[in-house]
Amino acid sequence: MDISIKNQTSLLKILPYITGIIALLVLSLWVFRQPEIELTERVPGTDNVIGEEPEAKSGGDVFSGSLTVGNAAPANIAGSWPNFRGLDYDSINKESIKLDRSWAESEPKEIWGMDVGEGYAGAAILDGKVYLLDYDAEAQADVMLCLSLADGGEIWRYSYPVAIKRNHGMSRTVPAVTDKYLVSIGPMCHVLCLDPNTGEFLWAFDLVEQYGTVIPEWYAGQCPIIEQDKAIIAPGGEDVLMMAVDCATGDIIWKTPNPNAWNMTHSSIIPMDILGQRTYVYCASGGVVGVSAQDGSILWETTDWKISIATVPSPVQVGEDLIFLSGGYNSGSMMLKIKDENGNLVPETLFRLKPNVFGSDQQTPIFYKGYIYGVRPDKQMVCLDLNGSVVWKSGTANRFGIGPYMIADGMMYILDDSGLLTLAEARSDTYNQLAQSQVLHGHDAWGPMAMVKGRLILRDLTRMVCLDVAAK
Repeated sequence: MDISIKNQTSLLKILPYITGIIALLVLSLWVFRQPEIELTERVPGTDNVIGEEPEAKSGGDVFSGSLTVGNAAPANIAGSWPNFRGLDYDSINKESIKLDRSWAESEPKEIWGMDVGEGYAGAAILDGKVYLLDYDAEAQADVMLCLSLADGGEIWRYSYPVAIKRNHGMSRTVPAVTDKYLVSIGPMCHVLCLDPNTGEFLWAFDLVEQYGTVIPEWYAGQCPIIEQDKAIIAPGGEDVLMMAVDCATGDIIWKTPNPNAWNMTHSSIIPMDILGQRTYVYCASGGVVGVSAQDGSILWETTDWKISIATVPSPVQVGEDLIFLSGGYNSGSMMLKIKDENGNLVPETLFRLKPNVFGSDQQTPIFYKGYIYGVRPDKQMVCLDLNGSVVWKSGTANRFGIGPYMIADGMMYILDDSGLLTLAEARSDTYNQLAQSQVLHGHDAWGPMAMVKGRLILRDLTRMVCLDVAAK
């Protein structure tokens, strides 16, 4: 046989093996030359992203808004849930109206519903009108909506341009409203004041441009308050920690200095009467401060309570001189006592609780009839006494997410992440569940609740509903 033919035959026999070896080498080079994948901790709200994201831009133009008048009219329903956590800032509805204590299969009935922009902003209610600071992703604008409590119809809307990149939703604040003024804080820290009846522009601030506010991660979560026709805002700016604004004119009445350079957080200012003094209590980035409602001076401050990642729940007054603080990110909770020492107010930490005893990722606990109620990180609703001891817990069979809860007519309304609404008795001796209903069908149902005359307003990431929970 010819030698060249023999060599060719041998080469053909080993060619598949050579080809396989080359393929393995190429595959190995491709795998090991891939760029490194950055792994990040999963944060609530990261999932279920919808659509494309606009490019983020610094600021916006809150001063160039436009008003559009709708055809709806206010409902003939008296009642007030005028700001974050309701009339007394405690998430308790104190109206005398009786509410249903059980629900049939189709209850509670949905009176009206509407699609909303991505976010967790809750509603304020006054004189038959519902106020919501929404975000219009298509128009790239913050939108203040005034809706009828009767049917959700639009009475008017006021919008101003601001481009926001999606970051666990956009809007997440509750406006404050009186019969004369409506004040909101937008995701990029724009403060807006309108006439609540007509939507007419009164004044505005860009806290970033005017005060050096650092926009919190996941955007502004602070809800404004109005007291005695003054809007109380905490810019956490370069020179101004907190300020009072005349709602009629937009003029600054007083400013609280910021010597510690504390930044804005997601927590909201809560008015409290502490040892006879009207005090605005705020959890800033570096600690907790009590500010005089009279002149904005700092009455006391402490660095014992601060959360490095995000401070979200607001402080809760649980006695004339006691303040309960809680948070997520393994921070647990803490009881603060304000003492009068020769005319000086001095904060003292009474105790701290580990997260497995009590902490709160997002919602602010409720103080009701001498006890503290809230959902802790293991998703159980618990009842605490004022010594920090767990009186009861809902049990592993009754877990909730990081959605809102409130108390009305002696009952707790608890909304989980998916929109499952639970009704339970608000009692200190045991957890007693009364009813459940899937009232929303989306996800991230985290927006604060609002209720007037048995009409309960809830929302998830993209939809808001008004439910009839009044007794039949």
